[in-house]
Amino acid sequence: MDISLATPLLGGLSPQVFMRRHWQKKPLLVRQAVPGGITLIERAQLFELASRDEVESRLVVHKGASWSLRQGPLKRSALPPLKQREWTLLVQGLDLHVPAARALLDRFRFVPDARLDDLMISYASDGGGVGPHVDSYDVFLLQGHGRRRWRIGRVASPALVPDVPLKILAAFEPEQEWLLEPGDMLYLPPGWAHDGVAQGECTTCSIGFRAAGRDELARDVLQRAIDAADHDLAGPLYRDPAQPATETPALVPSALHAFAADAVRRLLDDPSALACALGEVLSEPKRGVWFDTSATGDDGDAAKWRGIVLDQRTRMLYDGRHVFINGESFRAAGRDARLMRRLADARRLSARELADLGLDAQALVEEWRAAGWLRAANN
Repeated sequence: MDISLATPLLGGLSPQVFMRRHWQKKPLLVRQAVPGGITLIERAQLFELASRDEVESRLVVHKGASWSLRQGPLKRSALPPLKQREWTLLVQGLDLHVPAARALLDRFRFVPDARLDDLMISYASDGGGVGPHVDSYDVFLLQGHGRRRWRIGRVASPALVPDVPLKILAAFEPEQEWLLEPGDMLYLPPGWAHDGVAQGECTTCSIGFRAAGRDELARDVLQRAIDAADHDLAGPLYRDPAQPATETPALVPSALHAFAADAVRRLLDDPSALACALGEVLSEPKRGVWFDTSATGDDGDAAKWRGIVLDQRTRMLYDGRHVFINGESFRAAGRDARLMRRLADARRLSARELADLGLDAQALVEEWRAAGWLRAANN
């Protein structure tokens, strides 16, 4: 992807210009971002996907002032009739199961992969929607087929409608309104209230981004760093040869406070440990993801591979000293580091690039293939 080139996906803006003008700043409506719309999955296939245990799905039904929410898996018999109005099926992580959805998600990789979350598809009958709400993350809303009317506005009041299972704003005041046709797209930064209502049967693709809370991220990274610490190297034991006899035995000694604070500070002062922990957290697959070790796409003979491609469920990142894949970290340097970074960025390596890897890196690739994290390229 040449991030300096204008693209219809962003309304004639280049990714560079879009990120500078709109990302986390202001909405953008793009007519015919994907000309004619896109069909990632047929309706019957979507309903079947929603019935699987490993797929995250939700059913929202609106009737008058009443809203209901049901979590998946959802068998076809659990879904309302197609002619019934005002119901919506939401299927999360379509990119994990449908190659075409993964390909569409890849078109938004001008944003770092560490921020890119997943592609959700919303199927709605006429009048269907999830009510006016606000998201804490960036989202691109791409109309697949059919039409949906979107109303957006700044949040005047964060108060929610009481006694409903959805976070619906009680006082939504729209500032702008558009009818999106197949292929049209709306970008919204975090914090913008929006309400989308289907005009007839329709599907909408939501490309969402991760927005971890500071405390949540700190907790996850610290837990990883602690888990990775070499417990065989426990460091010096606490000693208190100057401890006097005490009349307050339940009082925690101040020297022990200082010893513990120093231990935590030493952990935090290790930049390599924290870098590994962060990369492992960010590359961790989504909950419920599993890899099929039998579907590697080759006969196991690396010499015959035409190259390798990452499995569509694999998350691979890197920093200046490491590569991270599916929650694991590896040191990389020199030519191997360059090629591993190429694999993470392009999600594939050619046969020639694969042959240029050192023996240790080739062994890693074969290990990842055996785990189902990547497979041999077909072309």
